Amino acid sequence: MTTRADTLRLATRGSDLALRQAATVRDSLASRRRTVELTEVETTGDQIRDELIHRLGKTGAFVRSLDEKVMDGELDAAVHSMKDMPTERPDNLVVAGVPERAAPGDALVTPDGTALADLPEGAVVGTSSLRRRAQLLAERPDLVVEPLRGNVDTRVEKLLAPSLQREHQERHEAEQERKEHAGEADSDYEFPYDEDVEAWFNGLSELERRALGRDDETEYDAIVLAKAGLDRSGLSHHVAATELDPETFVPAPGQGALAVTALDGEVADDINDRIDHPRTRVETTVERTILAELGGGCVAPIGAYATVEGGVVHTTVRVLSRDGDEEVTATRDLPVERHVDAAVDLAAELADEGAADLVAEAKRDAGAADDDAATAREEGEEDEP
Repeated sequence: MTTRADTLRLATRGSDLALRQAATVRDSLASRRRTVELTEVETTGDQIRDELIHRLGKTGAFVRSLDEKVMDGELDAAVHSMKDMPTERPDNLVVAGVPERAAPGDALVTPDGTALADLPEGAVVGTSSLRRRAQLLAERPDLVVEPLRGNVDTRVEKLLAPSLQREHQERHEAEQERKEHAGEADSDYEFPYDEDVEAWFNGLSELERRALGRDDETEYDAIVLAKAGLDRSGLSHHVAATELDPETFVPAPGQGALAVTALDGEVADDINDRIDHPRTRVETTVERTILAELGGGCVAPIGAYATVEGGVVHTTVRVLSRDGDEEVTATRDLPVERHVDAAVDLAAELADEGAADLVAEAKRDAGAADDDAATAREEGEEDEP
């Protein structure tokens, strides 16, 4: 059993988003008179940058390095994105605190705010999430879904780069043409822009300037990100994003929520008393119980979305094949007073209706993909980023 120390040593990944998330936990604890010190920990997921998320996720690559520091006693607690956490954890490690959840759904981000239904036929959409890929293809089989990794800023830069680079080139060519006509007395050339290329560049945001300098092979028409990630990264007001309805484009279990893990004991109890949000705890428990019962982990396209509405937990679950051609869905109102048992029952119902077969198929596909990836590495080839 762990006991409370004067300063809570809190583990976090070192990415910008992870640090922002950990800072919200630190500030919440500080507002309740708890002194907190953040410590950055590099995880396996940070070190292996050429693997897709679903391959890394099977071993909790973004989670376990932090939790090991807690279990070894080097740090007191760790902050995680709940959707990244394995459904199984060591017996003596508990989810001590679940703060109030941010936006749970996904967002479609495009250079100009185009909705999913209005994307051109064959549009390229970036995501490394199997769930997002399957749901995209279920709605728009014509889409080309390409892998996309990196932090939130990097993903947005990859999306914006081609259009910004084209505009830069067009402005540069127009400026060159204006210079060519400058000495002609009878020229009727009209410069098509209201400012020169230098003024245009100076008006770009820092993110847009970084995007302008990128050199990426894949050109994306759109990308799909967690709405909470956009918000926490401070990018929601700088990109054209359309929220996808979580009742139909069902998010990952626990998406938008944070989890603070600690060893069972006084420290965990103290964190729970200060920051745990009961409603979010119930909702995410339902979602993750269904995920655990179906056994999908990060290798199967499973969405689960629960909201407490009075005395029930309104729950929508969507389990798909990887190509989006097949799916099993259900929407139920589960009683709050027995939400865990009701979530177990719902998962069993879904399994009997075919979800178990879809999960088994996804696991077989994941095994084959991993074998192919291992062979590629042995042959000196790189996986897609």
